[in-house]
Amino acid sequence: MRSVILVIDSFGIGALPDAGQYGDEGSNTALHIAQALPGEKWTALGDLGLGNASELLGNPLPGCDARKNPLGCFGVMAGKSPGKDTTTGHWELAGLELPKAFHTFPPEYPSFPEEILGAFSKETGRGVLGNKAASGTAIIEELGEEHLKTGDLICYTSADSVFQIAAHEDVVPLEKLYRYCEIARKLCNPYMIGRVIARPFIGTPGDFTRTKGRRDFSLPLPEIGILEHLQKHGVVTHGVGKIGDIFNEEGITHSHHDKGNPACLDRTEELLSQPSQGKKEFLFVNLVDTDMIYGHRRDIAGYGEAVEEVSRRLPALMEKLEPGDLLIITADHGCDPSFKGTDHTREYVPLLVFHKEKTPPGGGESLGIREAFSDVAATLAEYFGAPPYPRGRSFLEKVGN
Repeated sequence: MRSVILVIDSFGIGALPDAGQYGDEGSNTALHIAQALPGEKWTALGDLGLGNASELLGNPLPGCDARKNPLGCFGVMAGKSPGKDTTTGHWELAGLELPKAFHTFPPEYPSFPEEILGAFSKETGRGVLGNKAASGTAIIEELGEEHLKTGDLICYTSADSVFQIAAHEDVVPLEKLYRYCEIARKLCNPYMIGRVIARPFIGTPGDFTRTKGRRDFSLPLPEIGILEHLQKHGVVTHGVGKIGDIFNEEGITHSHHDKGNPACLDRTEELLSQPSQGKKEFLFVNLVDTDMIYGHRRDIAGYGEAVEEVSRRLPALMEKLEPGDLLIITADHGCDPSFKGTDHTREYVPLLVFHKEKTPPGGGESLGIREAFSDVAATLAEYFGAPPYPRGRSFLEKVGN
């Protein structure tokens, strides 16, 4: 008995009713990519009902039409928690809803309060460059050469609740950068800052490149999420990609810190290739490239191809599912590459659910427009026979019990 969640990071499917409060009215990651790229696309995702899900919001997806008999059940989910960042989205998928948004910083210099930066410089013994909101690639081009000369750390934020630290690997080795992030994490906790992020890079002035040594340091969980809830009731849990970082390794039996979508999909296939032999297993998988490499850089073609690659890999992955296994494909927020700026967008996320050998002959049915991501947590608790999770509405009955 196994369940898998694939989070296609930032693959939103239409602006939420409150998107205007975030400056995101009119955003739609999936639709705008589909409109921009010619021809048929995302076949396996379409077969599972991606086009059907988009039509629930009145938006046919060009090249990924609604199927008459989709292989999976389909719907969309609204984020109940305020915010539009990775931690908020993933935590809500795990049943942790935030009553108040994480703290964000002003975009203009100086972004961070002196109480944080003064203590940070004292504990690390290094000065600080940046201290403003910026694109990660742009700020290392702007300040990378000065960082190489001085050894000062590049600290910057974004529209999200983040304290990011960029450093050249020749100046600050990875393990030392991670220690600096742990210092920043401790200092940021009283401010309710969602993530401290290590952003290592290499190269020379004019040719700097960020590496895959990124690591996220999240705020401690406010309560027990679905991972720990399932673990306490006999389910072996796996975090793939940055899931371990997002949840501070809490409730995760095996954490696989694979970098990039191909490696994370390889790991997922590898884990599913091992017979369950009666074990209960849950795989929580983040596919980060859509957001990190293409969404923030507003690369429409690259984003579309990254989704295409996920879609191409799905049939082989689904073939490895055992009868009764449950596959859920969703996202955590939007990052419309056609939209203004470089930040996330406040959007609905798709919900595609494939229950191996349980789909009715007439195809999967609509799960509707759901009020909270935490419906996923409630469904997982019911699926694994754990006590009900205290938040969310299970959709298990609709996808086949």
